[in-house]
Amino acid sequence: MYELWQTEWCPASRRVRQRLTELGIDYVTRQVPVDKEERILLRERTGADTIPVLVAPGNEPFVGEASILAYLEGHESVPATARAHRLKAEKARRRYLEEECRCPPQPATP
Repeated sequence: MYELWQTEWCPASRRVRQRLTELGIDYVTRQVPVDKEERILLRERTGADTIPVLVAPGNEPFVGEASILAYLEGHESVPATARAHRLKAEKARRRYLEEECRCPPQPATP
């Protein structure tokens, strides 16, 4: 089972979660504290204190978004549903931004 050490506020963690979902990979998330000094368990288990970190079966931990995505691209086949997942996520994000980030009407520019 894959294990992703991450936080919800981290944009890189979100992109890794999205890619794991697109690839149909089951994984367990491990939430880490905001403060690096408090990431004792993360350091003990992975040797890192930055996120995201992916622990893949039979491999050393992959630290950082670029390292994780490179591993996934090289070792996992892309299912036909990956594009559908990505499009659905983009649509949901646009809808969220439209609903949450409404700006007051702006005066017309001459």
